[in-house]
Amino acid sequence: MALVVAQEVPTSSSMAVPHGPAGVGEARHRMRDQLRTGGLAESVIDDAVLILSELLSNACKHGRPLGDALAGDGDVRATWRVDAGGRLVVEVTDGGGPTRPAPATPSVTAHGGRGLNIITALADDWGVRDDARGEVTVWVVVHDGVHDPDAGCPRAGFATARVAAPARSALRDLSFADAFDDLD
Repeated sequence: MALVVAQEVPTSSSMAVPHGPAGVGEARHRMRDQLRTGGLAESVIDDAVLILSELLSNACKHGRPLGDALAGDGDVRATWRVDAGGRLVVEVTDGGGPTRPAPATPSVTAHGGRGLNIITALADDWGVRDDARGEVTVWVVVHDGVHDPDAGCPRAGFATARVAAPARSALRDLSFADAFDDLD
């Protein structure tokens, strides 16, 4: 299991991301590379990258770009760091919008509205910070205690291993009816 010490992870990584879908992939790639270089566990990195994607998508959909641009042509800011307390923190800052970030209760058929619910499920904590210029920052504590030897272990209630499909050779002798044997 990979462990991290405070000196291995940059104290802060910040990047301007185009206001729109174009920069999300680049931000995810950069974050994954930097956190791997820092020695964080893959499970923590996976959570952080998904959270970053959701935050950037929400900023581009609901917020304005930073600066004077009313829409498009500007940037949002993505930042991640391991703080002095050993917490991996991800922040995305945009130029604010007409609504405050809040988890939604989308219908089963809705095409969106689940991002902050996903973040709530994965994160140890999150919140929103406003500043005097109208900028809005959504911050997320992805994992508390990345310096802890057990930091790479999934949180209670989550699966402890990835489930792989059985090998094809194991499936050759099964018939369609065999799949329903346990239902009797």
